[in-house]
Amino acid sequence: MAGRGRMVPCACLGLFGVLCWVWVSFASFPDDQLPLEALDAVDRAAFQPQSALSEMEFSSISSYRGPGNRDRRINKELPILLWWSGGLFPHFPGDSERIDCATSSCLVTSNRKVQMYKRTASIIFYGTDFRAYEAPLPRLRHQTWALFHEESPMNNYFLSHGPGIRLFNYTATFRRESDYPLTLQWLPSLDYLLQPVAVPLGEKNRLRRGGLAPVLYMQSHCDVPSDRNRYVQELMKYIQVDSYGKCLNNKPLPENLEDTATATGEESSFMNFVARYKFHLALENGLCPDYMTEKLWRPLHQGCVPVYRGSSSVADWMPNDHSAIIIDHFPSPKSLAEFLKRLDESDDEYARYLEFKKPSRITNTRLLEALETREWGVNDMSKPNYLNGFECYVCDQENARLAAERTYRKAPNKNQPPKPKMANNSHMGCPLPGPGYGHVTDLPADDGWLQIWPQDYWQSLDQAEGLESLIRHNESDPSLLWKHIQNMAVSRARGKH
Repeated sequence: MAGRGRMVPCACLGLFGVLCWVWVSFASFPDDQLPLEALDAVDRAAFQPQSALSEMEFSSISSYRGPGNRDRRINKELPILLWWSGGLFPHFPGDSERIDCATSSCLVTSNRKVQMYKRTASIIFYGTDFRAYEAPLPRLRHQTWALFHEESPMNNYFLSHGPGIRLFNYTATFRRESDYPLTLQWLPSLDYLLQPVAVPLGEKNRLRRGGLAPVLYMQSHCDVPSDRNRYVQELMKYIQVDSYGKCLNNKPLPENLEDTATATGEESSFMNFVARYKFHLALENGLCPDYMTEKLWRPLHQGCVPVYRGSSSVADWMPNDHSAIIIDHFPSPKSLAEFLKRLDESDDEYARYLEFKKPSRITNTRLLEALETREWGVNDMSKPNYLNGFECYVCDQENARLAAERTYRKAPNKNQPPKPKMANNSHMGCPLPGPGYGHVTDLPADDGWLQIWPQDYWQSLDQAEGLESLIRHNESDPSLLWKHIQNMAVSRARGKH
């Protein structure tokens, strides 16, 4: 999922639910709820400058109230959550909203005018868009930072370093250790896995006799940190692979499938085309524990066998121990090719990898419990999508923190202050990228992958340490980042850092 656009498939799954969640109230809330003097001439929902904001009311909705929410405060008494990423605000049509969550209520906005406002309790960042040189500085002592990042680690290696992730108090990432885990974001439901095999084994064998390769590779994003093409290129020396897309292409797509949007939206003609293959090479663009995308779940849904490289903990989430073939379990591409050939020639052995299509053969209790208990849903109108879910998580956490602080201030001798909450490397931390095949020392100095991704990883560490230094020195100008990075580099060279 490289780039912001790769969020589209998963976000679209929950979009209809978001629409239904909020449209009713917007259709009926009164324009005169705000005082006329507080209304913006362009947008009634817009925040005013700080001087006016303290006196204004916010439009509220009554679409949802958590079963434990007894929060009856008026809008101007609620804490504010600020979405810092300009293109990501899970409400419409304005830039502000009241949310009533499981145990408490908040105001949320994407209007940065409230950054310095005393009621702005937390700032929520979208990880792909987070840039150290654009951070909201100075960082105020009364504000927490929250991170939402479900995309590939390659989108921002800043977050994979301790100094970077420690800047955040709340996290929602693909890692199970994060505060609001999004690990199974690409798996809509158990029923998605249990769908019947799209193309029966007998038909796949007939297509094989007609010249179809046993293995499919379809990729158009070629230069990625996992260096997957290098591995696939070596594998192709030992087994026939039909490769579509721009990477290692050896076969054209049918004309009706050349638009890659068909793959993004799981369009039926595309799904039927790729389902003919016995094996799918499913290699993520970045490697990190619990980072699993549609590259893994889609073949399982179709009844093909994914040949997978990505999450080092992928086995923890498979339906059973015969669902996917893990590339890293094989000492070489050649040995993997030999194994795939044996399965291709043995219907009984191959069929074992499809037994999970029967509910009784799904034996992974971790997977079943995670799907059953997750608070957010994918295409499930009975649950919030994960954006709104995390927003409410932060709201409830902040209200609890603020209440604990008030209690402590009233009677410091009787009460403890709230314990500070800080993320750590287990919430995101992804390893240094390595070559897809072979050892990094064997690569020529002018290798394109070598010149990009290891450098990006370590430069991201410099930026993380630089921003940490800016905050420590209470700087208010993020453009000073480069000066702080340079100063730290000089200190290290002198043995002082």
